[in-house]
Amino acid sequence: MAGKLELPPLQILVVFEAAARHGNFTAAGNELGLSQPAVSQRIQMLENLLNGPLFERRHRGVQLTESGSALYQIVRTSLSDISAQIERTRYQRSTLRIDTDMGFASYWLMPRMNAIQALIPGVDVQVSTSPNDYNFRENNAHLAIYFGNGNWPGTHAQKLFPEDVIPVCNYDVMSKIGGDFQPEKLLNFPLLKLPETRPQRWLSWEDWFRSQGVTAHHHAGSRTFNAYSLVIQAAVEGQGIALGWRPLISSLVESRQLFICGPEVRTERGYYLISSGSKPASLQQEKVTRWLLNEAWNFHHQSTILLKNE
Repeated sequence: MAGKLELPPLQILVVFEAAARHGNFTAAGNELGLSQPAVSQRIQMLENLLNGPLFERRHRGVQLTESGSALYQIVRTSLSDISAQIERTRYQRSTLRIDTDMGFASYWLMPRMNAIQALIPGVDVQVSTSPNDYNFRENNAHLAIYFGNGNWPGTHAQKLFPEDVIPVCNYDVMSKIGGDFQPEKLLNFPLLKLPETRPQRWLSWEDWFRSQGVTAHHHAGSRTFNAYSLVIQAAVEGQGIALGWRPLISSLVESRQLFICGPEVRTERGYYLISSGSKPASLQQEKVTRWLLNEAWNFHHQSTILLKNE
């Protein structure tokens, strides 16, 4: 631990800096709201502490001695640095960074940003996205929302949504399928999907058909997109059928841009709210965490009712 600093009172150094800069005790006093004798008294106190003169007193002002000039350079630089840091601290906004993937950010998080901002006014909320799986060592966000199995060592992960996956299409495609949503009927339409990963990070069309007891070797073809937003846009435009993850497509189902055209499948994976397992949470982080968990719970139950009525 560093030892105690041997310093004169800060006010004396402020007076010394002003007197040295002006070269005049009266001008320094006018700037600081002090009388000329008060400035002179404080300079004398500093000189007594240093056992030597800092100024040569002249008829029309004062001039720094050699030791006074050396001290002035240090005091001026130090006080300027302190002043600049105070300004930066005064106007610096607190930040809360949330990392997630593009699909979740676009379809679930962004419509709720105003509510999050209102929860922590004055805080700069930053949202960043990544197509990759969550990496604790490379992530410096305060909170992260990622899809997976909840196993990220060194973190505290709380499930927001299970992986509930439902085939969706627009009205024209649904009309062609007909009212009897037999899984094998979907094989007659292009299947819209994301690129495959190894290991598979999310439910694939093959997984969905397998869960329905249907062999999917022969179908009308597929179209692959490198972003989930493109998959959903293609479904809205009637290019085929997409797998819809419930928290991402519920608003489109509610607005009738998309329609459910097959049974729902749930897995053990899901979207998790992730935070550091070792760093203490800030007050802002705690507020947003509680809000996200409560909002996810409400959304999940409201969506369950909505989708069951479709």
